[in-house]
Amino acid sequence: MSRILSAVAWPYANGPRHIGHVAGFGVPSDVFSRYMRMAGHDVLMVSGTDEHGTPILVAADQEHVTARELADRNNRLIVEDLQALGLSYDLFTRTTTGNHYNVVRAMFEVVRDNGYMLVETTRGAISPSTGRTLPDRYIEGTCPLCGAEGARGDQCDNCGNQLDPTDLINPHSRINGETPEFVSTDHYFLDLPSLAAALSKWLDEREESGTWRPNVIKFSQNFLKEIRPRAMTRDIDWGIPVPGWEDQPSKRLYVWFDAVVGYLSASIEWARRSGDPDAWRKWWNDPEALSYYFMGKDNIVFHSQIWPAELLGYNGEGAKGGEPGDLGHLNLPTEVVSSEFLTMEGKKFASSRGIVIYVRDMLSRYQPDALRYFISAAGPETSDADFTWTEFVRRTNSELVAGWGNLVNRTASMIHKRFGEIPQPGELTDDDRALLDAVEAGFDEVGSLIRTHHQKAALGQAMHLVGLANKYVTDQAPFKLKAEEERPRLATILWTLAQVVSDLNIMLSPFLPHSANDVDTVMGGEGTIAPMPRIDEVEDLDVTNEDGSPRRYPILTGDYTHVPEWKRHDIEVGRPIAKPAPVFRKLDDAIVDEELERAQA
Repeated sequence: MSRILSAVAWPYANGPRHIGHVAGFGVPSDVFSRYMRMAGHDVLMVSGTDEHGTPILVAADQEHVTARELADRNNRLIVEDLQALGLSYDLFTRTTTGNHYNVVRAMFEVVRDNGYMLVETTRGAISPSTGRTLPDRYIEGTCPLCGAEGARGDQCDNCGNQLDPTDLINPHSRINGETPEFVSTDHYFLDLPSLAAALSKWLDEREESGTWRPNVIKFSQNFLKEIRPRAMTRDIDWGIPVPGWEDQPSKRLYVWFDAVVGYLSASIEWARRSGDPDAWRKWWNDPEALSYYFMGKDNIVFHSQIWPAELLGYNGEGAKGGEPGDLGHLNLPTEVVSSEFLTMEGKKFASSRGIVIYVRDMLSRYQPDALRYFISAAGPETSDADFTWTEFVRRTNSELVAGWGNLVNRTASMIHKRFGEIPQPGELTDDDRALLDAVEAGFDEVGSLIRTHHQKAALGQAMHLVGLANKYVTDQAPFKLKAEEERPRLATILWTLAQVVSDLNIMLSPFLPHSANDVDTVMGGEGTIAPMPRIDEVEDLDVTNEDGSPRRYPILTGDYTHVPEWKRHDIEVGRPIAKPAPVFRKLDDAIVDEELERAQA
């Protein structure tokens, strides 16, 4: 057994999340975590909403509410959406908790005291009309390196290079289009050059392990070629105060330091809420523990360079040496599991232009496992993928309904009609054994693919076995065995199918947890194959509201200790089987035109 940290990218709380977001961070991390628990590992899956920064302030101004009010509202929306999707977090929290503030500040102080934070005078961008600081991401222009339009003040998505706002050609504000003014200001910079050798060694070791996706490791190594200090503070009044600069309330820690520390602070909050405040150390201080970070490709640099550098600086493992603080020696990521982008009908998701499908809207009209299935089968695992309503309907109807759903329904219907319970089998034929053996072997094959982050192939293999089972039904034709002397053979076929359906349901449960419980119920079980997350209303552990009242917020959590082992479980002969209801809903082809019209409205 290993301890596994599933560190899931923090969705930004400036608005509800769309299906492209959960295709990158949500479903892949949940499939992996659910499987690893079933494989016997001790999994800690953590994340939360990222709630600081200028986008929150801009959105709050537009809605005439405070930044905290906006963050509170969107935090709850996101928590509810992720719970409905069935993402099995041990803790999904937020970055505006007292616990997070304390952990971030403690970590910053050690990185600074170890010598890896430099104070430099730089030129900051100011909005001439409002006097408000314009963060890097709110300044766009032409990239001076590749010439691409729309490069941001911190990075060009076209060539992947890090930038400063002053590097841009013809810079302008994304908020109102005006040209920013640049003024001198002091900031803390993470001394990446002094950590470059340690970072390079760590990345080389990751490449030698052969486990990282090639696009991630190459992208990460390329960043080391021209590494330079990166600002870790910003001129803004919404965020975590900078230790030592408390007399400068307009300076706060930047998201590049704040948000990524969330993986650690969420683990600590989980431990504190569990009743064992030091329990988090089993995943962070034990060198044998493994950690997997899930995100979209636009977050690679944060997790393969910035966060590892901060951890190395905290551990005192850069060129300047140093000692860890009270948090102890912290583990670096075992693997950064990055997905590519999901597009919509050939276009990049863009909420501002109406090119969007929000998770909440999707789940209000369709089954959550239909979306999870599409993401797992056709999502952006190693290359960009396109969501189309035509393909969503096709996969739902031809694969979920006509493939897996049909197998479950036929098996349960025939058992109910002919026996009323799972029958006692007679002597197995070669055909029976061949199917049973193929499905049992699937546990190793599918499990190995999930463990190594080849989830498309894993789901494809499981559905291949579903196809073999459906072919077995056609070949054996149990519906034709009506004579009394044929009843023993009928019982054997239906017992074989019941065992196969049970096996396949366990195998598919990481991908389809909601329907796994439904299938288990259809087959006479208690419907508890896949534990689901719940929303708890909690009080902040460290701070109260300004009036002294408790500061409350929702978290996602759950009890995932009782899961079936990842292997065959012998079915119970004599278990009653009721007349089944369909597990999956078939979609009308008219949905395609309806959804396309809705998107254009």
